[in-house]
Amino acid sequence: MKSFLIAAAIGLCAAPVFADVNITPDMPGVTVQTENGAVEISRIDDPAHELSGEWARTSRNCPNFCVQPMVPAPGVTPIGELELLEMLQDPEAIVVDSRVTSDHETGTIPGAISIPYNEAPDRLDELGCELDFDGFVCDAAKPVALFCNGNWCGQSPTAARRMIEAGFPADKIYYYRGGMHAWRMLGLTVTGGR
Repeated sequence: MKSFLIAAAIGLCAAPVFADVNITPDMPGVTVQTENGAVEISRIDDPAHELSGEWARTSRNCPNFCVQPMVPAPGVTPIGELELLEMLQDPEAIVVDSRVTSDHETGTIPGAISIPYNEAPDRLDELGCELDFDGFVCDAAKPVALFCNGNWCGQSPTAARRMIEAGFPADKIYYYRGGMHAWRMLGLTVTGGR
């Protein structure tokens, strides 16, 4: 009995041992280049970690926060986290945080650039299009992944539709519907923020 109590006391004092919380069985993390240098994206290695604060909220009033479709416009491709990680590592692809600046400043996906949804159709030159007298010519448009706050956020779908109206090819747009809510829920690395 005495040895059991000693073992139990030692166990209570020992530091917790966390499992390897990889992204996939073969992928503990990925490194992406950002304007501030390389950043390692991985998951929080604590199985007891829980979301708190704003990101733990599951419900928002509809409208404005109504569940968004998987495909926000014809020709747009929906993607998940693994496809987004591939795009973050692809020097030809651009990942765009479509949220308003105040949301972007609370933290974002490493490697994403900020182009608020209401500015997207006017900033296609940052996505490989050229401006001429008649508007944008997007023959050399780069693949672009858009994300916002989550499944109930309409900023990325609005950006996609406005970009297409301005001449950006729909088949070059990828939509990460889960956005920051899903990214944070999975415990993936977030940069910036207050």
